[in-house]
Amino acid sequence: MSAEAADREAATSSRPCTPPQTSWFEFVLEETLLEQHLQKPSPDPPPVQLIVQFLEQASKPSVNEQNQVQPPPDNKRNRILKLLALKVAAHLKWDLDVLEKSLSVPVLNMLLNELLCISKVPPGTKHVDVDLSSLPPTTAMAILLYNRWAIRTIVQSSFPVKQVKPGPPQLNVMNHIQQEKELTENILKVLKEQAADSILVLEGALKLNKDLYVHTIRTLDLLAMEPGMVNGETESSTAGLKISAEEIQCQVCYDLGAIYFQQGSTNAAVHEKAKEKFFKTKELIAKNGSSSLHFKIDEERLAGYCQACEVLTSSSDDASQQATPYSRIHSCLKSGKYQDIVKIFLEDNLTLSLPEQFRQSVLRELFQKAQQGNDALEEVCFKVCVCNTICDVLQGRIIDIQFCQLFLKPSKEKIDFLLEVCSGSINLESASEELKRRMAAFLKNLCLGMEDLQFVFMISSHELFIKLLKDDERKLLIDQMRKRSPRVNLCTKPVTSFYDIPASASVNIGQLEHQLILSVDPWRIRQILIELHGMTSERQFWTISNKWEVPNVYGNVILGIKDSLTRDLVYILMAKGLHCCAIKDFVHAKQLFAACLELVTEFSPKLRQVMLNEMLLLDIYTHEAGPGASGERPPSDLISRVRGYLEMRVPDIPLRQVIAEECVAFLLNWCENEYLTMQVPLPLVQTNPYVKLGQLLAATCKELPGPKESRRTAKDLWEVVVQICSVSNQHKRGNDGRVSLIKHRESTLGIMYRSELLSFIKKLREPLVLTTILSLFVKLHNVREDIVNDIAAEHISIWPSSIPNLQSVDFEAVAITVKELVSYALTINANNHFWLIIQADIYFATNQYSAALHYYLQAGAVCSDFFNKMVPPDVYTDQVIKRMIKCCSLLNCHTQVAILCQFLREVDYKTAFKALQEQNSHDAMDSYYEYIWDVTILEYLTYLHHKRGETDKRQIAIKAIGQTELNASNPEEVLQLAAQRRKKKFLQAMAKLYF
Repeated sequence: MSAEAADREAATSSRPCTPPQTSWFEFVLEETLLEQHLQKPSPDPPPVQLIVQFLEQASKPSVNEQNQVQPPPDNKRNRILKLLALKVAAHLKWDLDVLEKSLSVPVLNMLLNELLCISKVPPGTKHVDVDLSSLPPTTAMAILLYNRWAIRTIVQSSFPVKQVKPGPPQLNVMNHIQQEKELTENILKVLKEQAADSILVLEGALKLNKDLYVHTIRTLDLLAMEPGMVNGETESSTAGLKISAEEIQCQVCYDLGAIYFQQGSTNAAVHEKAKEKFFKTKELIAKNGSSSLHFKIDEERLAGYCQACEVLTSSSDDASQQATPYSRIHSCLKSGKYQDIVKIFLEDNLTLSLPEQFRQSVLRELFQKAQQGNDALEEVCFKVCVCNTICDVLQGRIIDIQFCQLFLKPSKEKIDFLLEVCSGSINLESASEELKRRMAAFLKNLCLGMEDLQFVFMISSHELFIKLLKDDERKLLIDQMRKRSPRVNLCTKPVTSFYDIPASASVNIGQLEHQLILSVDPWRIRQILIELHGMTSERQFWTISNKWEVPNVYGNVILGIKDSLTRDLVYILMAKGLHCCAIKDFVHAKQLFAACLELVTEFSPKLRQVMLNEMLLLDIYTHEAGPGASGERPPSDLISRVRGYLEMRVPDIPLRQVIAEECVAFLLNWCENEYLTMQVPLPLVQTNPYVKLGQLLAATCKELPGPKESRRTAKDLWEVVVQICSVSNQHKRGNDGRVSLIKHRESTLGIMYRSELLSFIKKLREPLVLTTILSLFVKLHNVREDIVNDIAAEHISIWPSSIPNLQSVDFEAVAITVKELVSYALTINANNHFWLIIQADIYFATNQYSAALHYYLQAGAVCSDFFNKMVPPDVYTDQVIKRMIKCCSLLNCHTQVAILCQFLREVDYKTAFKALQEQNSHDAMDSYYEYIWDVTILEYLTYLHHKRGETDKRQIAIKAIGQTELNASNPEEVLQLAAQRRKKKFLQAMAKLYF
C-alpha cells in the first residue's frame, strides 16, 4: 500500500474526536499532545508504559471479511503509533538502563527495530558488514544502540532471577506468561546466534573516534513531516542529541567487558579481554568524570568486575597477585589445596576484608564439590562455615542455618576448632567493647543450646570464655545448665518412612527457601516444606525458583491439588526430577521420582500413572547413557514396559509427546522392527504420528537386506516425509520488506512439523535406520528441477523419482535438513564411508572444493586401512573420481587432475592432457610423476617438456617411463600391481595434504 493510500484509509476510518468523547489514549494519538504530557512532573501513565501501549496497539493483528487473522496493516495510524513510541524513548534519551528495567525483551526488541527502520538501516543487511564510519551519525548510533542492547540482554539472561510471587493460578494469565516466555526465549536464541557479529560491531565502534548523534523528538518530527529526508535535515546532518566519542567508547567498553566476562566461564582466555575493557572503562570515567556521561555506568558493579578479572587472570607465579586474598583463594580452589582456604579465612577474621557474599560463594562451591562425592571436603566445609559464622558474629549478623545444621551433633574436635577460631578472630587488647560483647553472647548462647555438659565445660573452661565473661556470669550459666530438664534430641530419631520425618525448629524463611532450591534430597525437601508451611500459610513455595519447570499438561493437574503442602511437594519433586534428567543426573532423578510416586499413589491414580510414565522415560535415558552406549541390549522387562506404554489406553491421563517419541526411537535403535511392523495396534498408528513414522521406517528397513527391495512401504514413507516438507499456502512473507527475527517455515500439512521430525531422527543410533532416512532426504533433494549436482546415497533407488507438485516442497528446508542429518550421522559413526561421501557431495554442490576433497579422501581411507588396501569400487565410483578431478582442477592442482584421470575405468586422456598443459599449477607438479602409471600420459609429458625446453622435468618423466614394472610386455598382474602401488602412495600423499 502506498503512503497516499494509507493516508486515505486512515482518513476514512477515523472519526471526529474531542477530549470528553474519546479515551485519553486516542486523544493523545489524534491531537499529538504527547510532548505536553511528557513535560508533567509525574505523568500518568508513565513514559515507559506509553511505549508498551503504543507498540501493542500498532502490532495488533487485523481480521478480514472472511474472519481470517492478518498481520498488522501498514497504515497511517500504526505508523503514528510507532513514531509516538520512538518519541517517548527519545524523551528518555534512549537510556538502556531505564528501558531495560521497565520493558520486556520482546517490546524493547520491537522498539529498537523500529529505530533501525526509521534511521534508514538497510533491511536484511548484517550490521557487521556495514562500515559505521561511512554512515550518517544517527544511523550509526541506532546500530550501536541495537547491538549494545543485544549484548546486554545476553549477559542479563545468564543471571539468576528470583521469580515474582504470582497470585492464585489463572489459566489465561499463565498462558500469556508462557507465550511471552517462549517469545523471549526465541529472541534470546537469535541474539546469541548473532552475538559474535554484535561483538564485532562494537569492537569496530571503538575505532570510530568521532561524536555521534541520537534521535530526539525534534528529529523524529522532521522525519515524519518529510519522509524523503534522512537523519534530520540532510544525510550528513548533526541534528539530534550529541553523544561524545569518549562517552561512546566508555559505554561500549563496559558492555564488551561484560559479554567477555560471561564467555570466560567456558573460555578462560577471554577473561583477559574482559579485564582490558573494564580497566579502559575505569580509565575513561577517571578522565572525563562519571557526571559527564550521558548514560550512567554502575561503578560498584564495574569495581566488582575489575576485582574478579584481577583474580581470574592472575598467574600462579605472580607474587604480587598472590598477595591478595581473592587470588590466593582462587589458586587454592584450582589446585585443590582446600586446607589453605581455611587459613586464609581465619586470617581474614581479624581484618574482615572479604565480603560476606564472597565467603558464602566459596562455601557453596565447596559444598557442591562435597556433594559430588569428595568426602574429604566435609571437614573443610565445616571449618570454612565456622570461620564465616564467627565473622558474622563479630559483624553483628544473624548466624547462618548451615552452621546450626553442622553443629547438630557436636564433637570434641568440632568444639576445639571452634574455640581456636574464636581465639584467633579477636585481639582482646585492641578489640572494642562491642566486639567483646558479641563474642561473649555467642559463646553463652552456644552453651545454652548444648545437651552434653562435657562440651559445655570445654567451652566455659577455655581461656577466652574466662576473659570475656565475669565470674558471676559464668557461675549463673553453669547453674542454669545443671538445673534445666533433659531434652529429647529429635535429630537422632531414626527415619523409617518417607512420612515419618519430623520437622526441625523454625528458622528464617529466606534461608529455608535457599536450602529448598539447592537440595535434591526428597526427604530434606519435605522437611523444609513442613517448616515453611508452619511459618506461613499464604505462600506458594513452588513458585520461588523460575528454574522449576513442569510441562503444562502436568502443571494443570498438580495445581489442582487442594492441600497446599502436598501441591508444593509434588510440584517441586517433579520439577527437580525433570531438571536432574535434563542434566543427566539420573541417580538423583530416580530418588526424586520414586518419592513423588510414593506420595501421589495414595490420592491420585492419574498422577501415579504420570510418574510411572516419567520413570519409564528415565529408565530409557539411564540405559541409553550407560549399558546401551556400549552396545548392551536392554533387559526384556524394559522393552515390555515400552510396548505397554505405547499400547496404554487409560483415559484422561496427561501425556508428554516426548515419551512416545523416545519409546519409538528406543524400539528402532534396538531393532524391534517385528513389533513395530506387525504387532503394534492399528489405532495407535492412526493416532500417534511417531508410531506411524516408526512403523514405516521399521518396515522399510526390514525389507532392505533382502534380495528384492520392496518399494511399497518405501513409497508410503516417502509420501509422509514429502508432506512434512511441503510448504503451507497460509504462510506468506511480510509486505514490509524487512527480515523478521523468527521465520515461520513449518508446514501443518504433514503428520508432524519438520523440526519435530528432525528432533526425532536425532534420537536414532541404528545405522540402517539412519542410512534409510538419510537416503530418502538425499533423493528428495535430488528431484529438484534446478539441481546441478546430485548427491549419492546408499539404497537411493528404492524411492520414487518424481513428485507431482514440485512447487509445494520447501527444497531450501530439505537442503538444510540433509546437512544437519549427515552431520548428526557422522557423530554416531565417523567412519561410515557412505555418509562421508554424502558429506563430500554436499560440499561439492556448495562449491567448497577443499572440504569436499577432504571427505572424499576420508571415505576412501576408512574403508581401505588408510589406502593400504584397495578402495572398494562402490565407494570410488566414476562419479566420485570425476568430482575429485573437478575439485583439483578448480583448486589449480592440475598434475593431481592428470593422475586422477587414470583412476577412471576408461582413462580420460583429453582432460589429463589439457590439465598438463596448464603452467600455473598449485601442486607439486613433477614430484607427482612417480605416481603416474599410464605410459601414454608419461609420453605426453616427455613431449610437452621437450617442446617447452624444460630439460630437468623431461628427464624426470623419462625416468618414470623407464621403470621396468611399467613395460607394456609385462603380464597383466604385474601392471595392475604397479598401478595399485602408485594409487596407494598418491592417495596417501593427498590425504596428508588435505587432512
